[in-house]
Amino acid sequence: MKMKKFLNSPNTLTDEMLEGYGLAAADIVEVRGHLVISKGLKTADRVTVVTMGGSGHEPAQAGFVGEGMLDIQVVGDVFAAPSPQSVYEALQLADKGHGVLLLVLNHAGDMLCANMVIKMAEKAGIKVKKVVTQEDISNAPRSNAADRRGLAGAIPLYHIAAAACREGKTLDEAADLAQKYADSMATISVAVRCATHPANGESFGDLGDEDMEIGMGQHGEGGGGRQPLKTARETISIMADALIKDIPLKRGDKCFVMINGTGATTLMEMFILYKDCVHYLKEQGIEVVANMVGEILTVQEQAGFQLNIAKWDDECLRLWNTPVHTFALSK
Repeated sequence: MKMKKFLNSPNTLTDEMLEGYGLAAADIVEVRGHLVISKGLKTADRVTVVTMGGSGHEPAQAGFVGEGMLDIQVVGDVFAAPSPQSVYEALQLADKGHGVLLLVLNHAGDMLCANMVIKMAEKAGIKVKKVVTQEDISNAPRSNAADRRGLAGAIPLYHIAAAACREGKTLDEAADLAQKYADSMATISVAVRCATHPANGESFGDLGDEDMEIGMGQHGEGGGGRQPLKTARETISIMADALIKDIPLKRGDKCFVMINGTGATTLMEMFILYKDCVHYLKEQGIEVVANMVGEILTVQEQAGFQLNIAKWDDECLRLWNTPVHTFALSK
C-alpha cells in the first residue's frame, strides 16, 4: 500500500519537524539545529539532564524537554542516533558546574554515540554519568539486560531524575536514583498493524487482518510473539503477567503503569486497556499509584501499544508529584 502522509521532502523531515516544533513550543524550548533546549536551562544551578535519540517517535523525546524534565534532547534523523559531536555540544551547553546526567535508551547507534561522547567529555573535564534504560523483556532475559531494548519506560524516568536534580541531589546521587529506577521497571509491546518509514515509504512488516505480535520493537523489530488477535482484557493478562514476573512484583507492592499508544491506537482503546490493567493488578494485590496513558513514544502510524510497569516506593511517588511543564506533559 502506498504511503499517505503530509510531508514535503524525505530529505528534510527532521529539520522541518524541529522547526515546526520550535514554533509550537516557543514558550518552553529553544530549537538550535538538532538540539532542543529547555528555556529554563539558562538559570539552572544544579545537575542537568540530557538525552538523545532519533526522530520519528514524537512526542518523545523532544516533547519532554522543559521545566521538571529534560534540559536538552539531541535529535537524530528518523530512527537514527545523532552525531557524537552534537551530543558533546549538548553536554557542554548543559554543564553548569554540577555535572550532567546522560540518559540513553539501549539501541546500538545510541550506545555507540554515547560511549564516544563520554570519552570526549572526560577529556574536556565535564563530569557526566550515563544511565541506560533497557527494559524490553521480549528480546532478552533480565540476566542479560544489556541486550534489552530501551522503550517508553525512559519517559517517566526523565521527570523523576529531573525532580531529584532540582532538589539538589549530586550527580552521583541522581545517577544512582536513575539506575535504581531503570532496574525496577519492565516494558512489553504489541502491534496489530505495522508502520511505514516516512523517508522511504517502506513498511515495517505485515501482520495481516487477524494477527497481533507481542514483543515488536519500536523500529519494527520482530518479537516472536505472533498470534491471533485477542481482546483487550486477554492481551493485558498476557502482557502484565509477564512484566509482574520479570520485575518482579508481589502482593502489597505499589507500581506505576503506562499505556503508550504507538501511533494509531485510539484513546478509547487505551483507556479500556488501562482499566483492564488496573483491575488485573488489583487481583494480584498490587496497587497502581500513578500512570501515563496516551501517545508518548510513537512509531509513526503503528497500531498497538507498549505496556510499562515500574515498582515504585514513596520517593518515586513524591518526585513524580512535583511540577513539570513540557509540551507533552504538564502538571
